[in-house]
Amino acid sequence: MRMLVVDAFTDRPFAGNPAAVCLLRDAADAGWMQRVAAEMRHSETAFVRPVDDPAADFELRWFTPLVEVALCGHATLGAAHALYATGAAAPGRPIRFRTLRSGVLTVERDGPGTLSMDFPACPPRPVEVPEGLAEALGVPVGAAGRTDQNDVLVEVADEETVRRLAPDVPALAAIDARGVIVTAAAAPGAEHDFVSRFLAPRVLPGDGEDPVTGSAHCALAPYWAARLGRDVLTGYQASPRGGRVRVALRGDRVVLSGEAVTVLDGELRV
Repeated sequence: MRMLVVDAFTDRPFAGNPAAVCLLRDAADAGWMQRVAAEMRHSETAFVRPVDDPAADFELRWFTPLVEVALCGHATLGAAHALYATGAAAPGRPIRFRTLRSGVLTVERDGPGTLSMDFPACPPRPVEVPEGLAEALGVPVGAAGRTDQNDVLVEVADEETVRRLAPDVPALAAIDARGVIVTAAAAPGAEHDFVSRFLAPRVLPGDGEDPVTGSAHCALAPYWAARLGRDVLTGYQASPRGGRVRVALRGDRVVLSGEAVTVLDGELRV
């Protein structure tokens, strides 16, 4: 079957967030998909197959090397890019993905090279800062919230603090959360409105940092829309690879927009 690697939320290779995309013809066993994701070792591998469903065109599932996840933005962007690039999806029509835990997600082309995804908003509920989190991050933290995806969002002093963050990974893995979103307002004069990083050592291998995280922006969009008084914003995820995500809050939905680039196109033989 055909397998692609797509760099998402970037307009150039070797930046943004890489996702593997496996184009299935038929349903596959979850254990097999998990083993493929472990072999690929990207933060997420997307598995896509056509479905006979009046509400959707394809089924979509996402696996990290360790677990299946409920929602993944960059691998959805990568999957849509792969379907358009290979001709599996009609170029002038939106793609409707049926997912197990996040309902139907729609992706469409929005101008040359740009894809827009309609995702559920996930505003964080205010909570106390989890015990040990500030120490694990190594910086003071201000407001904290928890999302329905079991991510903890914390705001820190400024953009430079986000960029220089060097967390204690084992201590961070002890926090009861899927991941930790660290965010701050953009520095004066920046071309973006806020910055973030997403740290998830419980579900991602290595240092546990995801390069660019679409699902985190489902929480960041309502958080910063309320703080800045605007519904259309640009976020920059300041990982070593880096990536830009444009967000538009639409009630209980968020439109996430970005570019994607194919860096590998081959055949999976098992």
